[in-house]
Amino acid sequence: MKFHSKLETKIIIIKPLSLLLSHCFSNHTLPAASRPSQSAPMSSHDLIESFTKFCYRRDVHRAINTMHAMEAHGLWADCVTYAELIKCCIAQNEVEQGKLVHKHVSSNGHEPRLFLINNVLNMYVKFGLLGDAEQLFVKMPERNVISWTTMISAYASAKMCREALKLFVLMFREGIKPNMYTYSSVLKACDGSLSLRQLHCGLLKLGLESDVFVRSALIDVYAQWGELDDALCVFNEMVTGDSIVWNSIIGAFAQNCNGDEALNLFKRMKSAGFVAHQATLTSTLRACTGLGLLELGRQVHVHVLKYDRDLILDNALLDMYCKCGSLEDAKTIFSQMVEQDVISWSTMIIGLAQNGFSREALKMFEEMRSVSGTGTGTGTTKPNHITVLGVLFACSHAGLLEDGWYYFRSMRELFGVEPRREHYGCMIDLLGRSGRLDDAVRLIHEMESDHSGPGPGPADSVTWRALLGACRIHRNVDMAIYAAKEILKLEPDDDAGTYILLSNIYANTQRWEDVRLLRKTMTDRGIRKEPGCSWIEVNKQIHAFTFRDGSHPRMEEILRELNLLITRLSGMGYVPDTSFVLQDLEGEEQKEGLLQFHSEKLAIAFGLITVSPREGTLRIRKNIRICGDCHLFAKLVAKMESRIIVVRDPIRYHHFKDGACSCGDYW
Repeated sequence: MKFHSKLETKIIIIKPLSLLLSHCFSNHTLPAASRPSQSAPMSSHDLIESFTKFCYRRDVHRAINTMHAMEAHGLWADCVTYAELIKCCIAQNEVEQGKLVHKHVSSNGHEPRLFLINNVLNMYVKFGLLGDAEQLFVKMPERNVISWTTMISAYASAKMCREALKLFVLMFREGIKPNMYTYSSVLKACDGSLSLRQLHCGLLKLGLESDVFVRSALIDVYAQWGELDDALCVFNEMVTGDSIVWNSIIGAFAQNCNGDEALNLFKRMKSAGFVAHQATLTSTLRACTGLGLLELGRQVHVHVLKYDRDLILDNALLDMYCKCGSLEDAKTIFSQMVEQDVISWSTMIIGLAQNGFSREALKMFEEMRSVSGTGTGTGTTKPNHITVLGVLFACSHAGLLEDGWYYFRSMRELFGVEPRREHYGCMIDLLGRSGRLDDAVRLIHEMESDHSGPGPGPADSVTWRALLGACRIHRNVDMAIYAAKEILKLEPDDDAGTYILLSNIYANTQRWEDVRLLRKTMTDRGIRKEPGCSWIEVNKQIHAFTFRDGSHPRMEEILRELNLLITRLSGMGYVPDTSFVLQDLEGEEQKEGLLQFHSEKLAIAFGLITVSPREGTLRIRKNIRICGDCHLFAKLVAKMESRIIVVRDPIRYHHFKDGACSCGDYW
């Protein structure tokens, strides 16, 4: 890149003003006071004054016509007026008119001031014309910090990180000192923690670390690279505090799945007297969503009501209620929304599917398609790849094989959506759950290149895990071993998940020697199974239960309640399903004893003695899939106690009511 270092001086020759300018206004006429007349020729002062009026009235086309007349007679307005016209072109997306302004201010040897050239440079960036911006930047005889910052910001926004960082170095070499806006822009271009730390050191030397926007950008980028401790250090160094920086740090923890710390920071923010704005509330809702804290989410909802309706906040509320299993609240929010976009519809479709209401999800999808009166939807409601994923998820979790095939095979034609790995994964899961394991394997091999064009590429570990899960359901040991080997090829350091699934398949088929060998392999490699854990929120406090853990202060009372429940359920025909005990034990009593200590049973018993029917639903979160025996137990307890129990596991939600589950026993 060649840079000019000196300004070439040029002589501006002003041509005499013509007496007749009316031809310049063939499409638009000037106001009566500004229109040239045959009796009184327009002076140069009048012409420039008319141009200025048009610019400030945001009348781009009349301003451009007047500008042409000025150019014909060697006249130029002041830089501020041109800057106003450029601002109008940007606001009205008048790309060609903006280019004409640039051409005009550089015509007839006129050398515009740096202020104006910077405005033109910014205009090209805002229009997304990065090539034009680069050409102008290279030709600039003089550049200041604004010129450099504009280009660095443009590269960073275009994800051209290397170019942004190179330009930042060149800026230093040219002797230009970066300001807080330069650093806020270049921080976004960091390509790793090393360049981030170097930039952090640089801004400390310049004393810019106290600037709100720089500090906020630093927190955002540290969070982006997963360096949450460093982000928190930057935040804690803050002397006075600012709501922008609070927003950044709360958002950093919420986006990195650390909801506990995000909520702690939100409480600190409120205690410090800061008002929670929309961005803060969106992040806080995300934290509640991740932790499944419905009651806290409702409290945040109260803060949301203080503001005008906002699409982003409404969508965050929708997501929170769906993922906390409160579909009635989600439906209320959705129906009251002033505006609904593809995110709103997709959130509701996926929420219904995850909560076991697949038919309702498909019905809502058809509603979405008909919103605009067309088959595919248009504008902000046209289905995208996430919407279609939600539809396939609904089909997968209800065993709707025909519907699933229809949407999968026609998604490209109907919605213009190319099938991705996730879509294939849903379809493979659906085929596997339906017992069509061979078809599922064929579809995995089809992924590399489908019949309609290039496929999404080789199957990843997530796809193979879907097949492995199906093998568990149908107890197909040979195919399970095949799938497990493929997963471990892709992820040799895989966590316990694959080993546990394969071990459970061996156990279900009474292959205890294989179970023993597999568990020995896990021990030798230092791989540990994550214990089953369930959480329940009672009176704004989270209570955790793990398998065979008696540490809860009310455990005696819980076990008494649990024994009483099992005794009463036995009278209703409940017999513990010991096939879900995946250990080689001799007696049925031993197996039943182990089932009794499953964490979700302990959480349900605790919920029954602490949450009155008047207080509503028992909501339980679980870190692993609910077993068949606990599923049956929850259904019968819900019927016997006339209660609603919602259990959220990593895959879906189970709504137990009147002896039935929303999943229809298909999960």
